[in-house]
Amino acid sequence: MLIGIDLGGTNIAAGLVNDEGELIFKKSIPTMADRPAEELIKDIYMLIDELRNSTDQEVEAVGIGIPGLVNKDMSVVLTCANLHWNHVRLMDGLKNLGLPIAIDNDANVAAYAEYKIGSLKGVANGIMVTLGTGVGGGIIIDDREVRGGHGIGTELGHMIIGDNFYDCNCGSNGCFETFASATAIIKYAEHLVETTELPSKLRELDKITAKDVIDLSKEEDVIACETYERFIKYLARGIVNVLVLLDPERIALGGGVSGAGDYLLERLKKEVDKQYFLSEFSDVELVISELGNDAGIIGAALVAKDHYN
Repeated sequence: MLIGIDLGGTNIAAGLVNDEGELIFKKSIPTMADRPAEELIKDIYMLIDELRNSTDQEVEAVGIGIPGLVNKDMSVVLTCANLHWNHVRLMDGLKNLGLPIAIDNDANVAAYAEYKIGSLKGVANGIMVTLGTGVGGGIIIDDREVRGGHGIGTELGHMIIGDNFYDCNCGSNGCFETFASATAIIKYAEHLVETTELPSKLRELDKITAKDVIDLSKEEDVIACETYERFIKYLARGIVNVLVLLDPERIALGGGVSGAGDYLLERLKKEVDKQYFLSEFSDVELVISELGNDAGIIGAALVAKDHYN
């Protein structure tokens, strides 16, 4: 038996996962991200201990997915903006559990879960792009998870793909996630509402969501359509950059925005073909991820298992 932890800015989700990647039981508690790291680590410790005591099977290893950068030996969180962490020795705070523990980026572990049992299963070269508050990425090349020379690679959301009207949280301007995330959709829609006189039902809303924009674009709402078209253009641009560099067989889209399903895929495929100068030689598949919100828990558990075997 394995334990997977998905540490997010809103919730800490944890689960028991068997060797085949099946999620047996899961539980979540609020993160309360503004607390000191020591308090969050105590909660993680408590969840692991609780899950461990809830099964009569031996727990082989624990994996933890972090929304940030992790060092090469998978033991230290180098930086995690959502939790205000820098160089947090997470593994040290959990050593009294006496269990093998591996830490990895949350998009990496989600990609690994999809590779093992989900939408990337059966391909040796696959990429997962998560479209949520930001943009995350996980890369599998030649059946191996790619983490880079220092363990901090695959930060797809911070590729620079153009000039934007606002800066990324990382301090740069033009990051992929400032064009192709749920946050990017909301910010651009709000920008048009504030700076133009274009007609739109979005003006009637107290708070705009990415889902509002996508749903209204289907109704040919002017601002929603312009926002959605811009999102598709830049999402395709980021994906084309990945295709040129890595030539994957399949790209899976996850995160909240991927809930648009075929409405997202159909438009995106056309735009990728339009922008990709090698499209006639490539048969890359674009798909929606299969494991949803459970990918982080399952992937963290499976990464830990394979890391220690």
